[in-house]
Amino acid sequence: MKKAIVFDLDGTLWDSTNTVLPVWNAAFERAGARRITHAQLCSYMGKTMEQIGELVMPELPPEQRRMVMQQCFRGEQPVLRAQGARLYPHLEEVLSSLSVKYLLAIVSNCQDGYIEAFLEHYGFGRYISDYECAKTGKTKGENIALVLHRNEIEKAVYVGDTQTDRDAAAAAGIPFIWARYGFGSIHAQVPGIDALMQLPKAAECLLI
Repeated sequence: MKKAIVFDLDGTLWDSTNTVLPVWNAAFERAGARRITHAQLCSYMGKTMEQIGELVMPELPPEQRRMVMQQCFRGEQPVLRAQGARLYPHLEEVLSSLSVKYLLAIVSNCQDGYIEAFLEHYGFGRYISDYECAKTGKTKGENIALVLHRNEIEKAVYVGDTQTDRDAAAAAGIPFIWARYGFGSIHAQVPGIDALMQLPKAAECLLI
């Protein structure tokens, strides 16, 4: 039986907020919008471009918000490729161990190029077999299902840190593991981990 662990990215594998905050605020200032704080940026993690734009720039028309957010995403990618961001402890050790037994994938609400920046800076493409993002125009749950289908996965679990992640896993019809060390909270009783080193055991229990 082919099994997989599918990951969210922000708040699950890394925290890029300190790296991208100056880039985003520069774009907001150019557009005449207000700067945001680090705490605000953390609260936006996992949301779609449209949702973030509406929260940050409610006074601007939707098309202008979209243009500004695209500037944020275009600006952050070369910085992330060059500098990386804060990885959660023991990440490579855990990915290396899990990749022996499971197919590993990433599904995020990010824009095209963001996951690639993560993989390229750290060389994690040797562990992550597939990934998908918002470029498909599908929901996160649909993108999880897409990745599972094209890799012929029979059993899988999704690991994420927000209610949106939990809802996406449910929509894809697979179990969910909550990364409690991340940005969000979950409004349900679900299996969770407080550190990545706990993931192999948690995943094994759900992928028997």
